[in-house]
Amino acid sequence: MSSRELVVLGTGSQTPTRRRNHNGYLLRWDGVGLLFDPGEGTQRQMIMAGVAATDVNRILITHFHGDHCLGVPGVIQRISLDRVPHPVYAHFPASGAEYFARLRHASSYHETATVIAQPVGAAGVIAEGRFGRIEAHPLDHPVPAYGYRLCEPDGRRMLPDRLRDLGVTGPRVGELQREGVIRAGGRTVTLEEVSEPRRGQRFAFVMDTRLCDGVFTLADGADLLVIESTFLDEDARLARDFGHLTAGEAGRVAHECGVRRLVLTHFSQRYTDPAAFGAQAARHFAGDITVAEDLTRVPVPPRHRRATTASHARP
Repeated sequence: MSSRELVVLGTGSQTPTRRRNHNGYLLRWDGVGLLFDPGEGTQRQMIMAGVAATDVNRILITHFHGDHCLGVPGVIQRISLDRVPHPVYAHFPASGAEYFARLRHASSYHETATVIAQPVGAAGVIAEGRFGRIEAHPLDHPVPAYGYRLCEPDGRRMLPDRLRDLGVTGPRVGELQREGVIRAGGRTVTLEEVSEPRRGQRFAFVMDTRLCDGVFTLADGADLLVIESTFLDEDARLARDFGHLTAGEAGRVAHECGVRRLVLTHFSQRYTDPAAFGAQAARHFAGDITVAEDLTRVPVPPRHRRATTASHARP
């Protein structure tokens, strides 16, 4: 199983259907679990997907419409029921702090776990750790909303042939990585000589929004972009009126931002043919497209062989 993958728990929008639960997405990232927008029924979907409460390290809520947060009570109570030993951090728009407090204590339960609320009040970095950094950027929806972006730090990839040619082997490789320069074979060897830049991977999560600067900022250079496509293109006016994207707009974002793998989700219950979303996105984006289904897994694409320094941000 990939150590970096998206577990899709729900893909519906305003109301669940027979095939689609409310929202819910768990990103597994090298042993860290980020749970995004747990809608109603998320606790059950976690069981169906084989996701344990102990897998959750952070809960990230884009906004406080019910299909993005009504699963919070069950998830938080399950975290206490299972006595999750590590703290669980919860990020959400600061303007909805009262909603989060009500959801967290929606009913009586024996609280044993540590849940730490960290409201988001402005764009920028909201968390840093061994996973990298998490950023939040505002979106354009009828209620305050933020999207989230996970960025792994840039690093360097060691080149075995160059190491061998310069006589750097065994523990000396680690020494060179730590120190940046060593003496080997009678000469000075620098890290730059035996390695190449390795761009950190990026994950972006964009939910209910019209097209806005925040969408493009979040999606810029994403290896995996999860983005709402509530409406098909023929209903673009409805999308704008209700603060949503169409499948074609999602494809355009992926194309303009240099996305590698696109995941479409948050589908209106008015549509019966999921393939239509992928087809409309593909008119703009020639890369890998997944039309999300409940309980599927989408791996983060393998790293590029060589780093790229070009930015694909919207001009």
